[in-house]
Amino acid sequence: MASWLLPARMRQPVEAVYHFARTADDFADEGDLPDAERLRRLDHFRRGLDAIEAGSRPAHPVLGPLADAVAAHSLPLAPLRDLLDAFSQDVVKKRYETIAELMDYCRRSADPVGRLMLALFGQDAPRDRAESDCVCSGLQLANHWQDVAIDWRKGRVYLPREDLDCFGVDESQIAAGRPDTRWRDLMAFQCERARGMLERGSPLGARLPGRVGMEIRAIVAGGLCILDRIDAVGGDVFTRRPRLEGLDWARVFWRGIVGLRSPAATTGPA
Repeated sequence: MASWLLPARMRQPVEAVYHFARTADDFADEGDLPDAERLRRLDHFRRGLDAIEAGSRPAHPVLGPLADAVAAHSLPLAPLRDLLDAFSQDVVKKRYETIAELMDYCRRSADPVGRLMLALFGQDAPRDRAESDCVCSGLQLANHWQDVAIDWRKGRVYLPREDLDCFGVDESQIAAGRPDTRWRDLMAFQCERARGMLERGSPLGARLPGRVGMEIRAIVAGGLCILDRIDAVGGDVFTRRPRLEGLDWARVFWRGIVGLRSPAATTGPA
């Protein structure tokens, strides 16, 4: 998010937030650390936030710049705590029974970043927050569907159990990487769900001025491109991970510049 689209004065605080979120997420996800060590590192970051709230600047190379950003821009700490809560949940929770459970996870793992960006740019109206949440959660869902095979190798399934049951899919199909008709229908449904959320949030990119609006439009376009890629391969995220390539990036860039047409209402599932 700290790309050239953002004003230079905003890159340091955005980078500070990004490095905090990226490092904490890696604590939960990467390497071969035992769960207890992953949770210990996340707890260390929680204590770092406590220190920042008390007015201190931690010496940690990630927490120190974050403290500077919080102090300079009066950033709220609650979204940062939500991120740590979601990453800790990733360590201990591997399955989701309902879409409501998954959306609660997205509320803490994705939405806080958007809300921090709104605070940074002084855009904190209820409509802005609601649309930002749609963009962030929609993008998080797109990433989950893109990474089904990767998450399986980490022992995680983000596809809600209620949806697996509804489409007659079980986890053995994920293990075998078998994209049959039922799997394709399930993934088409999930992609439409994520697409609907991105489209509901897209007016934010049209409404916010300058480079931040361009950045949001590009983010929405990137998420929609990923979903189009998944649809194009019939939901087969096993043979090859769908990702942006070549002309996709040109499409994202162009939509970031000229904007996206936002439907008045989405027809996809909530």
